[in-house]
Parts: sequence; C-alpha cells; structure tokens
Amino acid sequence: MADFPSKVTTETSAPNSQSSQPGGNSLRALSANITTMLDMSFIRSIPALLMMAEIVLGLLQWALIASAPYTLLPAYGFVMFVAVTLWILTTILFFMILFGAQQKLTFVPWPLAVMAYHGIATVLYLAAFLANAASVSPFYRFPYYYGVMAAAAFFGAVVTVAYAASALFSYLDWRGDGGNAATDTVPA
Repeated sequence: MADFPSKVTTETSAPNSQSSQPGGNSLRALSANITTMLDMSFIRSIPALLMMAEIVLGLLQWALIASAPYTLLPAYGFVMFVAVTLWILTTILFFMILFGAQQKLTFVPWPLAVMAYHGIATVLYLAAFLANAASVSPFYRFPYYYGVMAAAAFFGAVVTVAYAASALFSYLDWRGDGGNAATDTVPA
C-alpha cells in the first residue's frame, strides 16, 4: 500500500507537455475537433451559398419590416412571421448541415426533408412577398415608411428567388443521379 501514490498519475495533458498555461493544449485540441466536425465541402457548394444568402437577405427583410409600424396593417404581421420564422429555421438547418447532422441523425431522410423545407419556404415567402408588395401603397401618410416597406418587398422577392433556387437544388439532390439501386443491379 505504501507504493500506491507513486503509481497513480493525475496529469490531464501529455507527460512531456511544456505548456505554460494550465490545461496544456486543450484549446488547440478543441479547435482541431471543431474543424474536423465542419463539412468544408458544404460551405463551398451552391446550396450553402444560397442558404447564406437566404439568411442575410431574410435578416435584412425582417429588420426593415421591424423598423416600420408593421402593426398598422395585418398583412405585415404575416410577412414578419414568415420572415422571422424562416430566418431562424434556415439558420438552424444551415448549422445542422454544416456540422454533419446527417451522419448523426440517420433516421431522417435528409434530402427529402431539405427539399420539402425549401419548397414550403418558397411558397410561404412568395405569399409574404405578395402581401408585402400589395400593402406598400397604404403607407402614403408616412413617406419614410413607404421606402422602407418597398425595400422590404424587394428583399422579399430576392429571398423568394433564393428559396426557389434552393428548392431546385434540393430536388436535384433528392432525385440523386437518376438511378435506383434496385433497378440498377437488375441484369438486362
């Protein structure tokens, strides 16, 4: 029992670590873990660029709407709901794909789920854009807000196009290379 303490080590880093900070190279290891979890090929893809555009332009749209008295017309409440909700969901989806949630959540049919999300988002943003564009003229009493709401309608149109393009790319990803594994292996 007397030699027990000499056999136990309580070091948390490598025995030969010459670090001046407590914890050794834990920050370097943490950054290495984060970079290995990132899907860098996704960031360079067209769907990722479209999602980043949807996030930035959607943020601009709902910031413009929020800066005006959007409660005066009920249509702007719907536009604000669609803009904020889809901005949050798109941001979450972007980070889930970026950090590889597809590999961890295999029970979700990801290509179909992403395609359905982008299709529904396109329809909702189209309805929100039309409501926003049709409601711009009642702000004739407030000329400053007329310009703000017109700019929000413009960004709504651009985000609608971005969601439609994402829906197209999601459809192509869902459809795959056009082949079914069962039909491709059947001899002719």
